[in-house]
Amino acid sequence: MRLLALDVDGTILDPYGRLPAKVREAVQRARRRGLEVVLCTGRRYRTALPAARELALTGAMVVHNGVLVKDIESGRTEANRYLPADLYADLLGLLRENGPPLVYVDSYHEGTDIHTERPERAHPFQSEYLDDNPEFTRVVTDLADSARDDVIMMSTMANLEALETLRRRVLERLGDRVLTHMLINKNYRGHILEFLAPGSGKWSALQDLAASMEIGPEDIAAVGDDTNDVEMIREAGLGIAMGNAVPEARAAADAVVRSNAEGGAVEAIERVLLRL
Repeated sequence: MRLLALDVDGTILDPYGRLPAKVREAVQRARRRGLEVVLCTGRRYRTALPAARELALTGAMVVHNGVLVKDIESGRTEANRYLPADLYADLLGLLRENGPPLVYVDSYHEGTDIHTERPERAHPFQSEYLDDNPEFTRVVTDLADSARDDVIMMSTMANLEALETLRRRVLERLGDRVLTHMLINKNYRGHILEFLAPGSGKWSALQDLAASMEIGPEDIAAVGDDTNDVEMIREAGLGIAMGNAVPEARAAADAVVRSNAEGGAVEAIERVLLRL
């Protein structure tokens, strides 16, 4: 193993969203042994940055489920898979049927991460999220007038049943023109349904990043817990699922460790170190 890919929520963070000291120590041991450590998260760059800094990581990290690869220290975008302009317009029309979507944009240095319309029209679960994140959200009159060439993805929050219905409707209309991720909203109520450009994903971004370091898939170890981690767990040379992982992630894994409440990330890192 030469590269260790770590998910953030549900993996290195405990159920309360904290980074345990033992995880920090385990990551430091891995780096001293020569492993490249890369965070691979569904979080945006801004909200993934504190974990990267706590771990004293440098170099690149994979954020927004693989749409962006960002330099940790500068915030520079090293690679992207932005949403195509024609997909933006089609998705907007479909998602508005469920309320105003969240449009994520790659504008960290402008101080804005999300564009949306009239939050009071959104599902209550999404309204709660926006109430907690006003500083980096821009409310616009019409998202159709806010199309840009650096749209990361669109997403919406609601209960699982409503989102499954929406996903079926979108896939019936757009098929393989769009990639979807359904995620448990670990910090708020309900689920998150994300819509991204085809070819996006943590594994695609991670594989490209590793290739730039002349590291092949067989030398990558990946640890995660959710549906957006399944591909990298399955395709990595060593895939490890957390004990709290969804069934799909557990089924794809070479090994399953304890949960994030029980030190599973430390156990996973120790297993990787044994392979060196």
